[in-house]
Amino acid sequence: MTTNQNLFAALRAQFPADLDATAVETDNGLFYTWRDLDHATARMANLLASLNLPAGARVAVQVEKSVEAMVLYLATLRAGYVFLPLNTAYQSAEIEYFIGNAEPAVVVCSAANFGWVSKIAFKAGTAHVFTLNDDRTGSLLERAAHFGDQHEVAPCAADDLAAILYTSGTTGRSKGAMLSHGNMLSNAVMLKDYWGWQPGDVLIHALPIFHVHGLFVAIHGALINGSKMIWLAKFDPKLVIRKMPEATVFMGVPTLYVRLLADPGLTREAASHMRLFIAGSAPLLIETFKEWQDRTGHTILERYGMSETIMLTSNPYVADARHGGQAERRGGTVGFPLPGVSLRVQSDEGAALPVGEIGGIQVKGPNVFKGYWRMPEKTAEEFTADGFFKTGDVGKVDERGYVTIVGRAKDLIISGGYNVYPAEIESYINEMPGVAESALVGVPHPDFGEVGVAVVIAKPGATVEAAQVITTLKGQLANFKIPKHCYVVAELPRNTMGKVQKNLLRDQYKTLFA
Repeated sequence: MTTNQNLFAALRAQFPADLDATAVETDNGLFYTWRDLDHATARMANLLASLNLPAGARVAVQVEKSVEAMVLYLATLRAGYVFLPLNTAYQSAEIEYFIGNAEPAVVVCSAANFGWVSKIAFKAGTAHVFTLNDDRTGSLLERAAHFGDQHEVAPCAADDLAAILYTSGTTGRSKGAMLSHGNMLSNAVMLKDYWGWQPGDVLIHALPIFHVHGLFVAIHGALINGSKMIWLAKFDPKLVIRKMPEATVFMGVPTLYVRLLADPGLTREAASHMRLFIAGSAPLLIETFKEWQDRTGHTILERYGMSETIMLTSNPYVADARHGGQAERRGGTVGFPLPGVSLRVQSDEGAALPVGEIGGIQVKGPNVFKGYWRMPEKTAEEFTADGFFKTGDVGKVDERGYVTIVGRAKDLIISGGYNVYPAEIESYINEMPGVAESALVGVPHPDFGEVGVAVVIAKPGATVEAAQVITTLKGQLANFKIPKHCYVVAELPRNTMGKVQKNLLRDQYKTLFA
């Protein structure tokens, strides 16, 4: 008999011996012990099991962040079903697509949205719709309260489906990335070692939990180390800084670091008890990286992952023998392929590219997903004949093995037959005085096919002249890379993870040269 490969079983095995110690402390003064987590997930798993769901049933969840929402995720794993987190920003047309595509047996939403969500769900054939609010109310908790607090973890194979994550769908319909128990467990175990998790570590959890970063990387990291979490429903820079003396690990998207730096309370003293700051989900500007070092004395560890693969690469936690003992955390890079991950850079024609050449990033490893839900053709298209996944990211590997991402393949601008990589031009614009951030997008052009348009935001109190941006670039870059237009705007459109939504910018400026 092989051991149970259920991810929950592995996380549960790492709970500390003292189950009455605090596992989660919330920003509104609640404390949950490890025993509370064990019993609450058991009750909820028993509720799910009582519904006589088919094997592999999907549980779709669109609720605000709460410890109970995390419990629902863990209970779904525990009961052997498939968790489907949905961004709280999704509206009815999107929810209709996800429910129609995934055909969940159970849908959980906030009470405020029950009217329209339940209508969509019942119409699509979903048998059970529950509510769950961020104040520990809702029909899910009312029903679960009637069940026992003991539950035998459902047996799962490593290859069994654990979660489906819908990718943001900037090109056509969203695709459901299928992650197995083995995908997620292999990544969690490896990162525990790679990021030097230690006894006594405490994580400040300030991320949303409908996304790989907050739901998997952060939660799995804390649980598999038996570490307490300080749980913030919403990111609040002042509260994060106030909690740093009680914590050791923080994970954030670059926007969170920028907002922390804007608070005068962020000092070396405030951050002195912290062990590790990790950034990902969007590119971290080198200026933010350096300013963080100056202000706190800490060097942010930048890493790279995707919905389809969880974590792929990371800057080193310590300079160790794996990288000749000489490796440091380098700003502007995402570090090295993680142990067990193979990464290569290839040309559009499928040829291996030499060191330093820019091309498509392809990966292989135990963390790489099983494919896209009910999209066999799309899945086949995204994998090479020798089993590498084409990430859709464009980047390069230097002579020391550091990986740098220069953009998404779909962001690539082909202008007059030349490849223009937006990240390269953005890095020059971001260095200019007064510039806070920039985005370069390609728009249709009658002569060149496509040209670049730069959209820039100025630092508070600074003035940036659009014409001057173009003039400065002309002294730095080849002519085909120079944007044809520059706009200075108040803010860039972003998704909930802080990523700039370039599809919206492309849409906004697409008729510029029509």
